[in-house]
Amino acid sequence: MGLFSSIMEKLGFGASPAQAAPAPQAAPTAAPTPVAPAPPKAIKTVDVVAKLEGLAASHKEKLNWKVSIVDLMKLLGLDSSLTARKGLATELGCPAEKMGDSAQMNMWLHKTVLQKLAENGGNIPKELL
Repeated sequence: MGLFSSIMEKLGFGASPAQAAPAPQAAPTAAPTPVAPAPPKAIKTVDVVAKLEGLAASHKEKLNWKVSIVDLMKLLGLDSSLTARKGLATELGCPAEKMGDSAQMNMWLHKTVLQKLAENGGNIPKELL
């Protein structure tokens, strides 16, 4: 499980479709019966802002998760070290030119994490994207 999956899990997204266990396959029968395609599954909406604001309200440190990837990770109880952030940046496909500058990497990482959360059903306001 990657660090982004841990972020999603901590925010209540549950298992992503890629993490879901495959269904057991039945033994093939003599003549397969045509099956209609399954309807697409609705993405569960998660109010990310409400969850993070709730965590921030009860956190001992004042963390600015809206602009800082370090604070966002700390708020979720995850390792926010440079090594962990570089791992997350690599996992999410950060451009090589940003990886060499931690400030640029952090800004890219914060924006990308919020965008990916939104893509997976997170209710993220446009001003944070």
